Amino acid sequence: MRILRLIYSIMLRELSILRNNYIYPFCMVVFPLGVMIFFTSLMEDGLPTEMPIGIVDVDNTTTTRALIRRLDAFQMSRITHSYATVAEARKAIQNNEIYGFLYFPKGTTEKLLASRQPKISYYYSYTTLAAGALLMRDLKTISTLGSAAVGQATMRAKGFTQDQIQTFLQPIKIDLHQIANPWTSYNSYLSTMIVPGMMMLFIFLITAYSLGTELKFNSSKQWLQMADNNISVALIGKLLPQTVIWLAVVFTYQYYVFYHLGFPHLGSPWMLVLLGLMQVLASQGFGVFAFGLLPSLRMSMSVCSLWAVLSISMAGSAFPVMGMDRPLQSLSWLFPLRHYYMIYQTCVFNGFPLIESWFHFAALAGFLLLPWLVVKKIKNAMLTYVYIP
Repeated sequence: MRILRLIYSIMLRELSILRNNYIYPFCMVVFPLGVMIFFTSLMEDGLPTEMPIGIVDVDNTTTTRALIRRLDAFQMSRITHSYATVAEARKAIQNNEIYGFLYFPKGTTEKLLASRQPKISYYYSYTTLAAGALLMRDLKTISTLGSAAVGQATMRAKGFTQDQIQTFLQPIKIDLHQIANPWTSYNSYLSTMIVPGMMMLFIFLITAYSLGTELKFNSSKQWLQMADNNISVALIGKLLPQTVIWLAVVFTYQYYVFYHLGFPHLGSPWMLVLLGLMQVLASQGFGVFAFGLLPSLRMSMSVCSLWAVLSISMAGSAFPVMGMDRPLQSLSWLFPLRHYYMIYQTCVFNGFPLIESWFHFAALAGFLLLPWLVVKKIKNAMLTYVYIP
């Protein structure tokens, strides 16, 4: 009971600090919610649409104009410019006016009708990965449709049935099944990694900041005295109010994306609750550990910032970890976001039981226990260290 009273008194002290320092409400509530709304609304359509492309139609026939109209009807592409030469179109790509262009040389229709294999060229910029990949698919499709249309007309004139024509033009019919994200929505698989990653960044920073300010404002000895010089009690009392606030923010995010926006999730609501709880506790554990390694406000926050930023690259969402070099694959296990993403992908996105990701769950629990390795150093820093700006 005595320990509970000590924790309660420290919690009241921490609530007073949270109320009087405007950094806390902004970094714990305003900015995380702003990040959540920003990223989910940025990719609200799921995929980029109507990306500008150009046309270089030197042939200028009914056939090429029909192909251009078909290309313009695609959801991803929007023809905004027409150029006289390839050089002008290439310069437009370099000036970021268009993402790509389609080139019909002189004699395209004549060679197409004579079955002499005309060369239709398309150029696209891969500076932006998503735009380049999506436009490449549209440009390749429209290039294939040209020969298919002529072949279809020729075989129909020779008396072939529609089934025979279809078999000849498309010998293998692809039956595509995109599991869990059939819409290919960038919002569903990017926002569910970037937003939690940004929230982890804020948790890292605020945890290290709240400990570092005890040294900065010379209140560390009073803090420990309130805990009867028990550093574990002091840490629990200090971080518990922050934990409650972080959990409220994380659960708000989960409700917003999975129930309001309708992001795909096959796992149970309790799996979301458990994942959010481990996300917050593991992030706080790492923040305490970073401060324990470097008991300095500036250095510990720098380490937390670096680790959080690297986490987004090492999580495996944008670039698969299995495609990285062996040293980087091993290094990825040191980032909490990697384990969060693997549990989310396995248990929430695909609905498998938690046992399938037990190692990643154990890794998050390990981050939660990291502060036990540095509690003595933190206590020594609070009693003896002098703050250096």
